[in-house]
Amino acid sequence: MKKFLSNCIIACFSFALLLSGCKKDSDLPSSAEVATFEADLAHAYYQLEFRLIRQTSGFSPPVASRALGYTGVAFYESVVSGMPSYKSLSGKLNGLSDVPQPMKDTEYHWAISANHSLATILKNLFANASAANLAAIDSIKAVYNARYQATVSQDVFNRSANYGEQVANKIFDWSKTDGGHEGYLKNFPTSYVPPVGEGLWVKTGASTALQPYWGENRTFLAINASPSLLPLSPPIFSTDPSSPFYREGKEVYDVSKNLTASQREIALFWADDAGKTFTPPGHSISITRQVLIGKKSTMEAAAVAYLKVGIAVVDAFICGWKCKYKYNLMRPVTYVQKAIDPTWTPLLDTPPFPEYISGHSVQSGASAEVLTNLFGDNFQFVDNTHVDRGLAPRTLSSFYAFAQEAAISRLYGGIHFRSGNEEGLKLGTRIGKNINDLILK
Repeated sequence: MKKFLSNCIIACFSFALLLSGCKKDSDLPSSAEVATFEADLAHAYYQLEFRLIRQTSGFSPPVASRALGYTGVAFYESVVSGMPSYKSLSGKLNGLSDVPQPMKDTEYHWAISANHSLATILKNLFANASAANLAAIDSIKAVYNARYQATVSQDVFNRSANYGEQVANKIFDWSKTDGGHEGYLKNFPTSYVPPVGEGLWVKTGASTALQPYWGENRTFLAINASPSLLPLSPPIFSTDPSSPFYREGKEVYDVSKNLTASQREIALFWADDAGKTFTPPGHSISITRQVLIGKKSTMEAAAVAYLKVGIAVVDAFICGWKCKYKYNLMRPVTYVQKAIDPTWTPLLDTPPFPEYISGHSVQSGASAEVLTNLFGDNFQFVDNTHVDRGLAPRTLSSFYAFAQEAAISRLYGGIHFRSGNEEGLKLGTRIGKNINDLILK
């Protein structure tokens, strides 16, 4: 562990040395607006958050989405007072009020504020992370403090740092009331008893139901109770070969038996398994990060993008999980083994929660809608999310193409019916449009 920690600190400070050869926004006056700062500080913290999600016990996809969402809110709120065209989220998100405000006519350094806010919120959200990973948060904070501290007076530094920490602590306190606090400790509550009946979900592995109450959590925006956001009911369960349900099950079976190399690649690329990766919501934030870096976006643009996509994945997982445990539909592996082929197994491991609707599809649809609103239609990009895992980059013609590919990947993987994917995309799109309607200016 000591060697790992030492290497982490060395890597962080090597990064600081690398920055010294680049254009320095540390040369800007401390009163500069957020749009004049580079976004590399935020990108560094999100890259670390990906590792925290992957390596910290209990960070299932719903729990990971929540962490990413609150990180985005804390980042945005810590700098929004330096963004003249934007407003605080206080009073705009469910239950959020009285966010600390900076003193009027007083000098702040917004990058220092962001640095301390991001470090503080990550330490709070990942309280059960390893000592080495918690130290890595401090290492990033030290790098950026060293970068900026020499450019401001001690008063400005302290004021800005304290303000960022106050904002993060306020956001964390607010997060405790949403129903998902410390969700990493209660992924599989023993109090939940799955309903029993024809066509209903049954355990497909060793684990019991994952986060059965997640759909009751507070969303960031007032959407969870809206009937218009609920998808159509799934096809009526039947084992009759002429029924729509049987046709969906047979499609999953037939596709799995005849997977092309391309379909297999798609299934594996978008699998985003918990523990092995930083999960589906992390993948959406990873795409956001890559686009921001590619566009050399400012800190202001990054604060808005990370905020909106963060809200998208949070609300998508809450609404998606509400549907899952409302309908409690069995998984394809259960149906196919019952009605078609008792020896069949899917390409991907079936996760421990009901089928309808596809969480991948909801969160991808919501993220794609938000990203399209931010960066435009037909925005072609290369997704390098899994290069370090040996999976080739994928070139996508648009954000909608990313969502559609992520959705169909679950059919290729044998773990979702077509209707779960398609209705998931529709629900995600509605959630994303709701987020796009959020007035920040």
